[in-house]
Amino acid sequence: MIMPAPQAATARSVEPISPQRRPAPVDFLVTGATGLVGNNVVRMLVSRGESVRAFVRSRQASQHCLAGLPVETIHGSLGDEGAVQAAVDGARVVIHSAAMVHCGWRHHAEMAAANVEGTRVVAAAARRAGARFIHVSSVDAIGLRADGAPADEETPPGVMPECPYVVTKRDAERGVHDEIARGLDAVIVNPVYMLGPWDWKPSSGRMLLEVGAGKGLFAPPGANDFVDVRDVAGGILAAVTRGRSGRRYILGGHSMSYLDAWRVFARIAGRMQPLGIAPRGIVRLAGLAGDLASLFTRRERQVNSAATRMSMLPHNFSCRRAQSELGYAFRSLDETVSDAWEWFTTRGYARAVRGREVMAR
Repeated sequence: MIMPAPQAATARSVEPISPQRRPAPVDFLVTGATGLVGNNVVRMLVSRGESVRAFVRSRQASQHCLAGLPVETIHGSLGDEGAVQAAVDGARVVIHSAAMVHCGWRHHAEMAAANVEGTRVVAAAARRAGARFIHVSSVDAIGLRADGAPADEETPPGVMPECPYVVTKRDAERGVHDEIARGLDAVIVNPVYMLGPWDWKPSSGRMLLEVGAGKGLFAPPGANDFVDVRDVAGGILAAVTRGRSGRRYILGGHSMSYLDAWRVFARIAGRMQPLGIAPRGIVRLAGLAGDLASLFTRRERQVNSAATRMSMLPHNFSCRRAQSELGYAFRSLDETVSDAWEWFTTRGYARAVRGREVMAR
């Protein structure tokens, strides 16, 4: 069972820097620049002629994911307040997209360090530097409505499983609001389930790859909102100029059941259509079985009770606020899936078998 996942110049690599050696002024600092959102934001900024500095943890990932881009790259940890402050200083806008994503019950301490404390460090640095701060959160920080209607920015927490990812993304937003109270100029954006190119890990594109490999025979019984990550990147940049400080914006997409989404995935990947929806009882048992199997391994199984509970929810949200205040819009799902699938296949994540492209194993 597949669960939903929570050019010209060369990139210049810079060692972690001390507060005494400040970088030159730059238009944007982007954290998490090797991730799905951050990488697309960086590429959109570069295409618009903006100067970009990337703050990333992994040297190897940055050399791979930022190759060929005219981007200043600084390697460091979000826990290093001096390095973060030095990277932020001189930036007009800070886009914080770095986060640890895992849908399960484990890794609360690691997620709290990355998602909560890391956000606090970057937000505080932006406040001291006088930069506008865009925090890339998640709709998982927002509650769902008990009646199944689309939630909005004012929906209180509830219905979601209280797993570490949900809790830490919510706590990260509280940390941003604490800094706003101290004078930070900040906007929060909450994207839905994203697909698209430049998914190097891959992250949420794993669902498409699994269906494209013929593993999507029975879809989870829930629903989600699916959007192109490039439209999310556009929404983030719109928030820079049009977002109201202290306000939250859902960057939504196409609301549909997993079954309907997987039908699109399968059609575009040239695979057999899903047979139907997995019974809820079977989904619950699969999650419990994953929990039990995880007791004997270091790594928590992708199929676990937190993930299966999430997959049975009507994970739908309204993005009317972003549409009216930011001018936010999103393209067709067919275009998104086609472009994402082409990106994966041309880079070896999927391969052609008997004239059809499937996930490379």
